[in-house]
Amino acid sequence: MSSPDALPEPGEYLSFTLGDEHYALDILKVREIRGYEGVTRVPDTPAYILGVVNLRGTIVPVLDLRLKLGLERARYDAFTVMIVLSLDDRLAGIVVDAVSDVVRLEAGQIRHTPELGAQVDTRFISAIGTTDERMVILLDIPSLIDWADAGADAQASAA
Repeated sequence: MSSPDALPEPGEYLSFTLGDEHYALDILKVREIRGYEGVTRVPDTPAYILGVVNLRGTIVPVLDLRLKLGLERARYDAFTVMIVLSLDDRLAGIVVDAVSDVVRLEAGQIRHTPELGAQVDTRFISAIGTTDERMVILLDIPSLIDWADAGADAQASAA
């Protein structure tokens, strides 16, 4: 986002769930959606960094989005999904409970995040999207993925 008061652009967003809540991210940042597979654990990394996977020759850090957002750890099963994101020519995987659908949000459906008090960390939330069926929390993926923590400097460039 260009400024703290700027809202995300209208467009298509990939909606997914963590627990009972719906989140979404810019569909243009999604490279692919995969079933969760085992990762290679990297020593001395934060708990939310599950490890790395080899994605067609590129080593990709994988983050558990539940842990990154301060939610309880979920059991990984056949419905667990990894969304591979492409950001600034780098790849990262985020593990979510399930992918819901693609949601089209117009300008009037994207609202500022309300003030929730100093105790609530909203730096990863870019806005709230509203549809007839539900509200979705729009995540600011570039601020959510800390490349230094994810060890992305060590990954090979995408082919």
